[in-house]
Amino acid sequence: MMGLSHLPKHGACLVNTNEDQPILEVQGVSKKFGAVQALEGVDFEVYSGEVVGLVGDNGAGKSTLVKVVSGVHRPDAGQIFFQGRPVSINSPRDSTDLGIETVYQDLALCDNLDVVANLFVGRESAKVTIPGLKGLYWLDETAMERKALDLLERLNIPIPSVRKVIATMSGGQRQSVAVTRSVMENCSLVMLDEPTAALGVEQTERVMKLIQNLKSRNLGVVVISHNMQDIFDITDRIIVLRLGKRVATFETQSTRHEQVVSAITGAD
Repeated sequence: MMGLSHLPKHGACLVNTNEDQPILEVQGVSKKFGAVQALEGVDFEVYSGEVVGLVGDNGAGKSTLVKVVSGVHRPDAGQIFFQGRPVSINSPRDSTDLGIETVYQDLALCDNLDVVANLFVGRESAKVTIPGLKGLYWLDETAMERKALDLLERLNIPIPSVRKVIATMSGGQRQSVAVTRSVMENCSLVMLDEPTAALGVEQTERVMKLIQNLKSRNLGVVVISHNMQDIFDITDRIIVLRLGKRVATFETQSTRHEQVVSAITGAD
């Protein structure tokens, strides 16, 4: 895994530079839970430097597809390709090691910790061993704060203070911290589950700018959302799932809202 200090100055993460092939390609993936067919022969692809909107009604299979790619669920059938090669994703660690990061709606932040601690939880920087206590180290707070400031600056994320406790931050700021944490390692693809849910206009705008920033750095981005306006504002393509199947794909710029809604509902 590549640490933050080794990230290229003009990009927050390692990325796939072959724009002719998808960075992620899912082929014929199916998943069943008891009698419920959550996914049936689903194909899905994302390219580097592209924002894809994944939409569908409740129960369409969006969350299941994301959880298959992120390693939470193992598919019953189908194959996943990452950067052009077949891969097996059997756990969230497998997904993360490949460079796929998922930011769920609950964000999974520690409200009682500040920004730096949240960014580095589980991957803290350490320095000299504590005298007389073998295996214990002092945390290098200065190094972690410096790295946090550097990455936030490169992603153009306005955080008043990296020592601000998460519980005191706005929804948009919290979402920004969660996304920043996801792209600190060897990230090439980010999947965002309802990233603007319950956010105000100003906070939503901040998150949308962050997504655009990730795209400009050649990352693949998947946005799962029920907010059609956000989907049309930020995506390049829109993929529609209905009843566990992929039923439509749209180029955003040449598509009307009504067409996507019709595909979601199954209307003519």
